Amino acid sequence: MTSPLQEFLKQRHAAFKTDDSGAVADYIPELTKANPAHFGASLATMDGHVYEIGDSAVPFTIQSISKAFVFALALERLGQERVEKAIGVEPSGEAFNSIRLTTDNRPFNPMVNAGAIACSGLIHQAEGNGAFELIHETLSRFAGRKLDIDDDVYLSERATGDRNRAIAWLLHNYDVLKCDVDGVLDVYFRQCAVLVTARDLAVMAATLANGGRNPVTGEQIISPYVVSRTLSVMTSSGMYDYAGEWIYRVGIPAKSGVGGGIIASLPAQLGLGTFSPKLDDHGNSVRGLKMCEALSSHYGLHVLSRADDIRTCIIADYNATGLSSRRNRMPSELKLLEERSGEIRIVELVGALSFATMDFVSRRLAEGDRASFILIDLRRTPSVSDAAALLADKVIEGLTQRGAMLVFSGFDKSSPLWPSMAAWMEKSPNVRHFGLLEDAIEWAEDQVIFRYGGFEYHESTSHLNEQSLLSGLSEEELEEIADLCHARDYKTGERIIHAGDSAASLFFLQRGVVSIKLQSGARLASLLPGMVFGEMALIDDKRTADVWADTPVQCLELSVDAYRRYRSTHPHCAERMMANLAKLLAGRLVLANTKVELLSAY
Repeated sequence: MTSPLQEFLKQRHAAFKTDDSGAVADYIPELTKANPAHFGASLATMDGHVYEIGDSAVPFTIQSISKAFVFALALERLGQERVEKAIGVEPSGEAFNSIRLTTDNRPFNPMVNAGAIACSGLIHQAEGNGAFELIHETLSRFAGRKLDIDDDVYLSERATGDRNRAIAWLLHNYDVLKCDVDGVLDVYFRQCAVLVTARDLAVMAATLANGGRNPVTGEQIISPYVVSRTLSVMTSSGMYDYAGEWIYRVGIPAKSGVGGGIIASLPAQLGLGTFSPKLDDHGNSVRGLKMCEALSSHYGLHVLSRADDIRTCIIADYNATGLSSRRNRMPSELKLLEERSGEIRIVELVGALSFATMDFVSRRLAEGDRASFILIDLRRTPSVSDAAALLADKVIEGLTQRGAMLVFSGFDKSSPLWPSMAAWMEKSPNVRHFGLLEDAIEWAEDQVIFRYGGFEYHESTSHLNEQSLLSGLSEEELEEIADLCHARDYKTGERIIHAGDSAASLFFLQRGVVSIKLQSGARLASLLPGMVFGEMALIDDKRTADVWADTPVQCLELSVDAYRRYRSTHPHCAERMMANLAKLLAGRLVLANTKVELLSAY
């Protein structure tokens, strides 16, 4: 199954690739050699998954996108006070290469050339000849790999960089640059000539979105404090004199470069990198802008929107061998379910479903085996965002088209989840709903048994020699017990045992199905022919649960008084029955521990 996000990128890439507007940057001669047909995009998630489409592996120079990361490096190494003393954080409303400064003779912000040159100057002042090596290493750590440098672009930019020289000398005049101007400019020209791909930009943007930790390598590059300041300036000034329009239409912190790249970083959600060298009048990639705007508008992603709860994760993902229903199955059915355990997959979620977490869930659902029944429990999921619902639509469509049955559980019609779920169930007959996960598991097991083996217990009749509680007794001893029992018949829906009543007897189920339930209605177990219920009467004098007939039921009732008389004359038989009871209880404890272990392991 194709991921919804991968499909989104594929569709939008095909649509925007035909847009031939804009022009390749020409004020740096070497940039005019870029292929105008190139168009790539990549999206990186907080768990390190990277989506790619088109020319996402084609290298190009990072240009002004480096400004965001060099600003972050300056803040990290030199501190906020020193950086802000030299560089402002206000939008300029000017072109990126404007020579204009603030009234106190500082660059407006670090995202325009003046501010970026000042940032490089601060690092050069602190690191000397090692300034560019530090910047190069930091950019590479953000990308998760060592980045190359395009020497031809560097030389071309240095040869034609008179406007940037004018900016640098103006900064030197006002004591913003306190060191070798030519040395600072050389650092700046080199950092702009670092080669990246759309994939690199996506990982770099995702590192900012992930609080400074590279989601692919796991390395903490910068502190969350620095990230918050960097994203703030990117939001207000990252797209130059298009910044106001950008924050209105797209609303994701971003930075563009005249090499054709754009990064967009949505905190705690994603990093997007695009590349297409044809630019608009503001110096921003035409196709890149379209891709960013489409992602934002389609999924409703905006940094100023209501924050989604991003804590959702899969806490349990297992097949039916990991956790079975509470229905006690016949040996033949247990064997069939074990052989066909891959037919049922159970996924339990916790927390609100946001865009990013639904993407993670969708990829997990697409992985692994091709289960026929996928059970998704949402009892710990308080809400589903609109963006998550859009992703879920595609996930459900993909799974049901391949024939899988999706079964949701853990909520009812009063839940805020119901409108989304109801819409999904209306769209496809392969989507079902149960209030409880246990009911969903039992239903899926029944479907597997019916599909591969059919049900036998509806028409079968069990005899006492099939009873686990009576295992090890001879035929003669079983006949003696049978003589002590009374045959009972119950109708569908009839309550056989009442919680709170005196425990005066136990029942050997011969035909039909019964359920053991708490007074709240929660089912503890379902029993089939050959099983015993009410057996706790042998060690407890009060009923703790109700027992209901799910179908017409036939059973043999053995009173506690009759058992005690039998025990006095057949002590070894009574000892065997108590040993069997201990074994039954131990088996239930093992199952309960398995469930606890599965849930606590995530």
